[in-house]
Amino acid sequence: MLKSPIFIKVLTLLGCMVLLLIPLMLLHNVISERASYRDDVEASLRQSTSGSQKVVGPLIAIPVTEMYTVIRQNDDGTQQKVNEKRTNLYYWLPESLVVKGNQEIETRQIGIYDGKVWHGDFSLKAEFDPARLSEITRAGSIAGDPFIVLSVGDARGIGRVAPAKVNGEAFNVEPGPGMLLNDEQGLHIPLPSRTLDEKLSVELSLSLTGTGELALVPVGRNSELSLVGNWPHPGFMGDFLPEKREVTQSGFQAHWQSSWFANNLDSRFTQGMSERWRALPAFSVNIATPSDQYQLTDRATKYAILLIGLTFMAFFVFETLTSLRLHPMQYLLVGLSLVMFYLILLALSERIGFTAAWISASFAGAIVMLIYLQAVLKGWRNSLAFTGSLLALDGVMWLLLRSEDNALLLGSGVLFVALSAMMLLTKNVDWHTCARRPKKEVKPDVDEEALRIWK
Repeated sequence: MLKSPIFIKVLTLLGCMVLLLIPLMLLHNVISERASYRDDVEASLRQSTSGSQKVVGPLIAIPVTEMYTVIRQNDDGTQQKVNEKRTNLYYWLPESLVVKGNQEIETRQIGIYDGKVWHGDFSLKAEFDPARLSEITRAGSIAGDPFIVLSVGDARGIGRVAPAKVNGEAFNVEPGPGMLLNDEQGLHIPLPSRTLDEKLSVELSLSLTGTGELALVPVGRNSELSLVGNWPHPGFMGDFLPEKREVTQSGFQAHWQSSWFANNLDSRFTQGMSERWRALPAFSVNIATPSDQYQLTDRATKYAILLIGLTFMAFFVFETLTSLRLHPMQYLLVGLSLVMFYLILLALSERIGFTAAWISASFAGAIVMLIYLQAVLKGWRNSLAFTGSLLALDGVMWLLLRSEDNALLLGSGVLFVALSAMMLLTKNVDWHTCARRPKKEVKPDVDEEALRIWK
C-alpha cells in the first residue's frame, strides 16, 4: 500500500496543502496589520476630538461642614479636647430625570480609512425633593452654597450650553465640575442657599460631541432616556437594555427607563464617596460597526483551506475517472491562485467595499483559472466546468460569511454534498486496479536478426 501510486499522490496533495498554509499565514498577518492602521485612525480621531462620553447628572452637590471634638494626648501625659471641622460633599439626587437626545453620526476620512464622530443635542429635566436633605440639617453641621453638577466623560466634547433654568429662573453655567472630590470633568451651576428649602425643577440643554460610546447614568429615583440617531447599526450592550427600540436603514429610536429599585444608585452616592463616576451603571449606546472588510476577510481566510481542499478533491476525482494526469506543481499553482484571491479581496475591499471586492476578485480569479485549466485539462469544456464550480464555491463562501448563525449548517452541507458527489462518481472505480503498478513488458533476450536467418 505504501508504494501505491494513489497513496503517494494523496500524500503529495496533502503536502501541497501544508505548503499553502504558509502564504495563508502571511496573508493573515497582512490583514492584522491593515486593521491596526484603521484602529490608529480611530485613536487619532479620539485624540483630536473627544473620547466616549458618560453623562452623570444633573444632581446637586452641597458642601457640608461638620464640627466635632477630638481628644489628643499631650507629651506630658495630659489630655486635651480640640475642636475640629471637616467638610464633605453631600449629593442631592433627583426624584425624576428625563433626558431627550438627538445623535448625528459623521464619517471622517483619513487617507483610505475612516472613523466615526457623533454630535448630539440633549435636553435634561430633573425634579428635586428637599425632604431628602433632612440628614444634613442636624445640629453641628453647616451647609454651604449648593451647586448643580453635570459630569461628562471628556470635557472637550462640550459644545453649546444654554443657560440653565431652575424653577423657571435663568442661571449661568460655569465650566468645570466645581468641588467634586473624584476629579471628574463637566460643568456646574452655582445656586443660592435658599434653594435648599424648596422643591427644584432644573432644565438644562447642551450639545455634546464624542467618539464611540454614549452613556447616561440614571441618577433619578425614576430615570428615562429617549434617543434618536441616524446610525443604522447601534450597539445596545450597556448595563440596561432599552425597553423600546426601533432600528431601520435610516437610523434608530430607543427608550430606556430605570429606578433605584433596579440600580440602587441612591446608596452609591454617599458622603465623601470615593467611587469614580465612570464606573457607575448607565444607559448606553455604541456606534457599532458591522463586520468591516478586515473582519470579513479574516473570516474568509479561515474557509480558504476548505476551498482548496474541495478543489484538490475535484481534480483528484477527475484524474481517477479519466486518463489525464495532473502534476503536483499544477495543483500547487491552482492553490496559490486561490490564495491570491484573498489578497486581491483585501486590497479591493479598502477601496470599493467588501461586496464589490468579492465579486471582482471572484471573476478575476475565474478568468485566469479558465485560461489556465483550458491548457491543463486539454479543452474548454472541462475548463468551463471547473471554473463554474469554483464560482459556485465562492458564492457558498459568501453565504457562509453573511450567515453567522447558519455557518455551521451551510459548511456541513457543503462538505456532505462534496463527499457524496465523490462517492457517487467513484462508486464503480476499482481502487485495487488503480493502485497496482503497471507491469513492464519483458522482452525475450533473443537476437531477432539471428532468429530470422535461422528460420
